[in-house]
Amino acid sequence: MSKEISGKAKRLRKITPQWMDVEFGEGSKAAKRQPWPKFKRMKEPEYLEVIDPLHLELVKMQAWARETGQKIVLIFEGRDAAGKGGTIKRFVEHMNPRWYRIVALDKPTDRERTQWYLQRYIHHLPAGGEITFWDRSWYNRACVERVMGFCTPEQSIQFMQFIPHFEQSLTQAGVKILKFWFSVTKEEQLRRFNSRREDPLKQWKLSPVDKVSQEKWDEYTKAEEDLWYYTSTEYAPWTVIHAVDKKQMRLQSIKYFLSQFDYPDKNVDLVKYDRDFVRSTDEEMGLE
Repeated sequence: MSKEISGKAKRLRKITPQWMDVEFGEGSKAAKRQPWPKFKRMKEPEYLEVIDPLHLELVKMQAWARETGQKIVLIFEGRDAAGKGGTIKRFVEHMNPRWYRIVALDKPTDRERTQWYLQRYIHHLPAGGEITFWDRSWYNRACVERVMGFCTPEQSIQFMQFIPHFEQSLTQAGVKILKFWFSVTKEEQLRRFNSRREDPLKQWKLSPVDKVSQEKWDEYTKAEEDLWYYTSTEYAPWTVIHAVDKKQMRLQSIKYFLSQFDYPDKNVDLVKYDRDFVRSTDEEMGLE
């Protein structure tokens, strides 16, 4: 195992009272994207040998969070077909459903379009002892809505200016925010889209947005690099999970999540994650 991600990456932005200047393309100008790790796809027996004890760790962690009144937001973002929903299922498989919530909002209603952008999200924030898993989140405005033209450029810029202050206020109110970005290659995304088209049980997963993801690949890359550049802060940093191997993606994201909390009877060795699959945005963009 490689050494762990440091608590504060070098260029995580400190929040100031003033709004920062945001300009599309700045993230891509700064980025020197690092190569993907070399790996062999994990076999099922090896995966099961690790995932079962990790489920026990998640149960222990959840019980501690409930007893101590923790408020935890876990955001799952990334490319279409990166495996966000499937990973959330593995997180909660043995958790007590009374103490967690999965938030996967549909497109805004006509009424919601007239509201303050964050209004429909705030209702789902956790109370004490709860964990909310966000299968996509308010970050739609910085990526999907920007690329697909569902918002204006000015709205996306205003969002990236404001959201660090919003997340700072949440953390100051005792909310722990963890933000995962699941990253796949263009080739792997296409393979998964084709699998969904051919499987009647998976066809519901294909949306109109998914169908143009391949042709807008470069636009999504620019949007995600801006998103990392402007919204990875000392209060709520992004963590990039390499997601080509779904089994490793699930294991490493669970390990990283558990590594962030000091709950009783924690198996410290088990939750050590692999830095080939788990990176800070600075590492992923070559900024360190």
